[in-house]
Amino acid sequence: MNTVNQASIIKELITQPNVLTNLCVGELVEKVLQRNEGTLTATGAIRAETGRYTGRSPQDKFIVKDEVSKDTVDWGTVNQPISEEIFENLYHKVVDFLKEKEEVFVFNGFAGADERYRLPIQVINEFAWHNLFAHQLFIRPTEDEFADHVSEFTVISAPSFKADPAQDGTRSEAFIMVSFKHRVILIGGTEYAGEIKKSIFSVMNYLLPESDVLPMHCSANVGKEGDVALFFGLSGTGKTTLSADPERRLIGDDEHGWSNRGVFNIEGGCYAKCINLSEENEPQIYKAIRFGSVLENVILHPGTREPDYEDTTLTENTRAAYPIKNIHNIVEPSIAGHPNTIIFLTADAFGVLPPISKLTKEQAMYHFLSGYTSKLAGTERGVTSPEATFSTCFGSPFLPRHASTYAEMLGEKIDQFNSNVFLVNTGWTGGAYGEGHRMKLAHTRAMIHAALEGELNSTETVVDPIFGLEIPAHCPGVPDDVLIPKRTWKDEAQYEEKAHELATKFHENFKKFDGVSEEIRNSGPTFTK
Repeated sequence: MNTVNQASIIKELITQPNVLTNLCVGELVEKVLQRNEGTLTATGAIRAETGRYTGRSPQDKFIVKDEVSKDTVDWGTVNQPISEEIFENLYHKVVDFLKEKEEVFVFNGFAGADERYRLPIQVINEFAWHNLFAHQLFIRPTEDEFADHVSEFTVISAPSFKADPAQDGTRSEAFIMVSFKHRVILIGGTEYAGEIKKSIFSVMNYLLPESDVLPMHCSANVGKEGDVALFFGLSGTGKTTLSADPERRLIGDDEHGWSNRGVFNIEGGCYAKCINLSEENEPQIYKAIRFGSVLENVILHPGTREPDYEDTTLTENTRAAYPIKNIHNIVEPSIAGHPNTIIFLTADAFGVLPPISKLTKEQAMYHFLSGYTSKLAGTERGVTSPEATFSTCFGSPFLPRHASTYAEMLGEKIDQFNSNVFLVNTGWTGGAYGEGHRMKLAHTRAMIHAALEGELNSTETVVDPIFGLEIPAHCPGVPDDVLIPKRTWKDEAQYEEKAHELATKFHENFKKFDGVSEEIRNSGPTFTK
């Protein structure tokens, strides 16, 4: 199957009489309800369940290994190779499967707010609610852009098509396959809508470095003076919450590119975790979930259909998808200048990392490559105590190229544009998870505000003897003792034991990075057992 044949097969599929293209939000909502795919909630959002798969299925994600990808992809447990033959076989099966459906839904749009670097995409869905999800998450063309739209990458999603591992060469019934040669993403066997979004992000992570653009798994906002801030962090670290600041305009909440012109959002919407969401703590996100938004696996109160954001019956990974325009103070279009401040967020369940510390460029490179946060006890079967989790560049599952590609680009841009970098711990203080308590959101907001306003650039600092981090001795709105982790623990010996344990894990993880300079390697924790 060559690329020309692939394009003709897709054209044949989308010109079938059962295909509905570029329906508006109201039409898609009607279709969701008519087809019993979801429920209309009291807020006007559509609520859907994703069945067995309530999150991404990384072990079922593959990249087709061919003459285009064989020498450019960092193959391994994240970027698993699969043959062109397996891909082509499933491709034809899925297309034939969709041809037999009563209705199929197509969305044409873009990934990338900057026209110089944007990718025209096409999303073909078996489910109307998945097409609504795509409509809200990606960038919607204007009427003129619709007329000239020519897709350069296509997502084909057929959740009801279950693969047969013995016959189809997959690991399970679910599969997510990316072909850079044929420019197709093939998804089957899973109803989790996040696979659609993250597959396009993976594609952008592959394509953008070719244009000297750093793709980033981060949120971004801009202040009144035009100062730009980036927030990197894994799930549960507060990336979406902290970037939705009423005093700053949101550029985007999850995926961005950093070019020589500045920062731009890759998406046109937000995909926020909504477990324990409340109007008091996250008013912008709470109010953004209205007509046309999509709620995944959120339990509704019987009789009222009000979302119960505290109910984890189906999963802790409950999600809300909505267009970025539902946030009232945004940048339009989602483009801004170069970052003045970069924040690395970590939820340290060991309770030993400082709540905020200033990083040198080399420390920034070290912590960017490390991408540390904690997996908490009780969130997964078999996890009985906090586990250190390291996700390279804060987005390992979505990086087709070698980590050094992204890390080197970050270091160059920090130097070129003189960006300040801070490490912020939104996790535990006063003890580890189960003994200490979560860092107060008000304190975290105060520290980030001080960092963004430059109030920490000249303040007195203390160097942490274990992690080598430069900690501000004072921060407006935060008690001094909160800033020094050791002071918050009742038992200093227990603190040191936990700190040494985490420092050792950092060193063990960093061994996998070959070719990193000694200057960067030595910018990690300074003490291990």
